[in-house]
Amino acid sequence: MTEDFEVPDGKRAESSVPLHPLLAARWSPRALDPDAELDDARFRALFEAARWAPSWGNTQPARYLAGRRGEATFDRIHGTLSRGNRGWAESASALAIGVARTLDDEGEPLPYGEYGVALATQNLVLQAVAEGLVAHQMAGFDRDAVRAEFDVPAGFDPVVAIAIGLPGSAEGLPDRLQEKERAPRSRRALAELVFTDRWGAPRF
Repeated sequence: MTEDFEVPDGKRAESSVPLHPLLAARWSPRALDPDAELDDARFRALFEAARWAPSWGNTQPARYLAGRRGEATFDRIHGTLSRGNRGWAESASALAIGVARTLDDEGEPLPYGEYGVALATQNLVLQAVAEGLVAHQMAGFDRDAVRAEFDVPAGFDPVVAIAIGLPGSAEGLPDRLQEKERAPRSRRALAELVFTDRWGAPRF
């Protein structure tokens, strides 16, 4: 694993107090290295990290479809992405779809399935950073196409697509995406997000 957490200018989180370097280094580039390969150990580590995420009642609702570039599964996932995502995501070392279990064994609704996938996927993303990789989560994909392509059964809902790889050059991206790659990251101030006493009263 790497502890360098090298991040381009403007992409490291600027926080009011120090964050763990792994958190500060996490960002979501679209410029990925089309020649970078993901070895078995690092690929497996991503999903091992996801497996150990917390979940409601330890129901462990997160499932993944995953493939590395050059594998048929990668191409099939790639085909379900939106047009805007297909262009840059073809350079990823791996693609995955996070799927939430939404029904239990009796066919009853399973609470917090989507929340569980979010927790597991954040684990995956942070493990990617720890492995010297980057990961970009996407809402832009065809959920029905995923269901059909991979025979996803009832009671499971595709939630998120994820591109994983190494950072690459932004030169080949469309102009609007190059601008996003080079723009500094920003977040709302804590005063807008955390309240006390009453809604809207800043805690920090």
